[in-house]
Amino acid sequence: MDDKVPSADMGLAQLAGAIAEPARARMLCSLLDGHARTATELAALAEVGASTASAHLSRLREDGLLSMLAQGKHRYYRLASAEVGQALEALLVVAGVAATPFTPTTPDRLRHARTCYDHMAGSVAVTLHDQLRAQGWLLDDGDDYRLSEAGAAGMAALGIDVPPLRRQRRRFACACLDWSERRAHLGGALEAALLQLALRQRWAERELDSRALRLTPAGEQRLLAAFRGA
Repeated sequence: MDDKVPSADMGLAQLAGAIAEPARARMLCSLLDGHARTATELAALAEVGASTASAHLSRLREDGLLSMLAQGKHRYYRLASAEVGQALEALLVVAGVAATPFTPTTPDRLRHARTCYDHMAGSVAVTLHDQLRAQGWLLDDGDDYRLSEAGAAGMAALGIDVPPLRRQRRRFACACLDWSERRAHLGGALEAALLQLALRQRWAERELDSRALRLTPAGEQRLLAAFRGA
């Protein structure tokens, strides 16, 4: 056997070693809820110092268990793939323990709906992003999204002129990590147009002197229903 090619058992042993260290195990388990976390948050959860946390995170990334997303001045960590999550879930079942739940600390009105630059953020925006993905309106296009035929037709039916958005000198549609939910909402020119549509239709209203958006229960229902596939 070529010594440069790791055997299955050695590869398994290496991954087991990465998971076996208690601090790293706590970090991994805390990310099972699908919410990304910063190195500072993971250090606190693992009860280790910043430099120790940095070393642990580097090891987990090198072993393919974590991925890192840079957004602005922050660095967010999340599980590298669904397969990693499934493997950890199986190990937790065997161990008979539960993963650490995510507890947001953002004020409720900002967490629910707010602006992120020129597009919508918060739990409503995350739900809309997931809905558009699940129904096939948004499709992966490398690191960005593209509209499917159904998605383009749906946007046109709502009065959104898509071709000019594609010609803007910015990304058309992409995942933007939501800092309160730690999951993706939609970013780019398309989401900016969706926010303007929501404001025109009075599904949402800007609050004075704040990034918060006010959505009544009826407005939120109409917003999500407008982008629901037939």
